[in-house]
Amino acid sequence: MINYYSECGYIKEALELFQDVKIKDKVCWTAMIDGLVRNKEMNKALELFREMQMENVSTNEFTAVCVLSACSDLGALELGRWVHSFVENQKMEVFKGMRDKDVISYNTMISGLAMHGASFEAIKEFREMVNRGFRPNQVTLVALLNACSHGGLLDIGLEVFNSMWRVFSVEPQIEHYGCIVDLLGRVGRLEEAYRFIENMPMEPDHIMLGALLSACKIHGNMKLGEKIAKRLLASENPDSGTYVLLSNIYASSGKWKESTEVRESMRESGIGKEPGCEYYRSEQQDP
Repeated sequence: MINYYSECGYIKEALELFQDVKIKDKVCWTAMIDGLVRNKEMNKALELFREMQMENVSTNEFTAVCVLSACSDLGALELGRWVHSFVENQKMEVFKGMRDKDVISYNTMISGLAMHGASFEAIKEFREMVNRGFRPNQVTLVALLNACSHGGLLDIGLEVFNSMWRVFSVEPQIEHYGCIVDLLGRVGRLEEAYRFIENMPMEPDHIMLGALLSACKIHGNMKLGEKIAKRLLASENPDSGTYVLLSNIYASSGKWKESTEVRESMRESGIGKEPGCEYYRSEQQDP
């Protein structure tokens, strides 16, 4: 009945029925989580999954697919990694065994493969998705561009980005632009990445600029790194990561005086160094 109500769009009634069940097994929990995902109640789906864990109800591969779909839609990266690791560690060939694949399940698989650095496998699933007549959406293309970024696949990444509107009628959003900046930064095309930012139809956010700043540190481009850092520090809410990265860029170039001055400026502004803020993105060196 939970499945029936959910499929008909009666999610409130499905939840009421679910709450009335006194002893809920994993089938019951999974049916409700799946219903929430299919009705675009992603936050509620994740909330219910956490409740399921607190009740010590065992999770199966179908629960994992549902939760990964919600994570993919919401960008809940850490939880998505945990769930995908669960699937991987249990050797569950969930996706391959699914008979009724849809855009959500493809998005889930492509996102999971991208998270684990399996770039070519993600691209393979994307091509299968398109060949089977499914139309990729914004979430699909963010996942695919992330896969290209993690694999350092610049030519494929640019081809995907340039085909978004022309082939799939999907207008690039800041997340898609961010993936290209990240990709260019990973392969050392820093000046090109900055020009790409300058030509975007929207203002870059601090995450995008921070990722490029981190790439400048890794590739030793002090001049551009200094330019980006000053742009970030001029924003309303500069954070400690910017100060630390700029200081490290100066230090790695032997400019110890400038490095010390940046650290002192950070202390004077009352911004403390956060744990683990040496890099904006710890995975920057992953291909």
